[in-house]
Amino acid sequence: MLEYHPIANLFPLIEGSDFAELVGDIYENGLQEKIVLHGGKILDGRNRYRALVSLDRFDRFRDTIDFDHLAFTHAAPRDPLTWVLSKNLRRRHLSESQRAMVAAKLETYRHGGDRKTQEDQDANLHLDRKAAADTLQVSPRSVASAAKVLGGAPELADAVEKGSLSVSAAADLTGLSVDRQKEIIRNADPVALYAVIKEERTKKQVEKKARREAREADLAARQRQLPDKRYGVILADPEWRFEPYSRQTGMDRSPDNHYPTSELADIKARDVAAIAAPDCVLLLWATAPMLLQALEVMAIWGFSYKSHAVWGKDRIGTGYWFRSKHELLLLGTRGDVPCPAMGDQWESLVLAPVGRHSEKPDFGHGIAEAYFPNLPKIELNARVVRPGWDAWGLEAPGDAEAYALALSINADRFGRHDKASAEPLLKLGRAAGVSPYQIAQDIGHPSGTIKTWLNRLGLTDINRMHEVNAQRAQEWSGHE
Repeated sequence: MLEYHPIANLFPLIEGSDFAELVGDIYENGLQEKIVLHGGKILDGRNRYRALVSLDRFDRFRDTIDFDHLAFTHAAPRDPLTWVLSKNLRRRHLSESQRAMVAAKLETYRHGGDRKTQEDQDANLHLDRKAAADTLQVSPRSVASAAKVLGGAPELADAVEKGSLSVSAAADLTGLSVDRQKEIIRNADPVALYAVIKEERTKKQVEKKARREAREADLAARQRQLPDKRYGVILADPEWRFEPYSRQTGMDRSPDNHYPTSELADIKARDVAAIAAPDCVLLLWATAPMLLQALEVMAIWGFSYKSHAVWGKDRIGTGYWFRSKHELLLLGTRGDVPCPAMGDQWESLVLAPVGRHSEKPDFGHGIAEAYFPNLPKIELNARVVRPGWDAWGLEAPGDAEAYALALSINADRFGRHDKASAEPLLKLGRAAGVSPYQIAQDIGHPSGTIKTWLNRLGLTDINRMHEVNAQRAQEWSGHE
């Protein structure tokens, strides 16, 4: 009996009806293609050889076999691996899972020995995972799954190679004991088999989620025990200053007309790292034109960018290249922060209505609370009170509520204020970061009148900007 060459064994043998058809064809028409040996072993033609043996016709066709392996070098390239791959991939219709199994064998195939013979030298051929995946036209992920299957019960690998089980499904069973894998393959019909696999996948997801939740809770407990309070979650909405083409002619719709903005250097200089726990996640709001600056800030604050969500707005805004209808919520981490469990991730696009100028929807808080329910949290440049969060910044809880309360108390004077009666509302509104245009709408007076009153009270954007920047510098100096 002839042996099979190890390179030929990278591919599964033909079984079942396909093999029966091959036997029948050889019985009727004889052997149409040579069986090629290399190093005395069958390099190509294992299935034809098996068919001849089953028909007891091997001796009749001995003259169709290349017993001299040197003849191979004249009929094909000197690289037997490339030759075998080419013939099998061109001739056989293998599924993606079957090709992944071949790639996994190819990735790890390395023959021992002293490399003295031609056979040993040929058998030392191998490829890394990406090259093996590319050669067999599958993904590296499929090859990784196939590698798991090859490390499991032989019956599991056989099921994939025969095409009765997908490689991803088989990989889900490799976490079980080998005996349990054998039992499942032996006793389960195809429908029951996939039901078992689905059950195992669900069990793994539940276990992984439980481990993740335990890790997050442990991380929260350790962070709360830090001598100075540190935060595991920081949500920040910096007052980005977007420079127009001209500050003389392009400021009519600038953020500076609505709230004080800060230079990029000032935002970078805030020692956010001083309030961040060693393992911490940062959720950072950014507009599309300020994306690069936001990434700079994230890096300076000590976080590595991971991903982002998109806020899809219900109203269209302005812009130079595109009219803006979205903003970005960047996510970065420092240290070792657990990702959400599979199936618990939020969708990356969240549709939410537009509120007041620069006001953000609360899905940033929702993501933080869903992913990290136990970690201590702080919001920078907060606007409203949110249970379970600390807050810092120009519009931190207090001013906004006071302004809203004052508006309700003075509702009967809507449109009938004078400078004296409007002064408390103007001061509260500006302290809460409300724009002159919004204040005008809130108290029922023309925006020109409101701007005049604000100017006389020293509450213009420029004056307020200087005061706020000085206040921020003083506050952040306390963290140094």
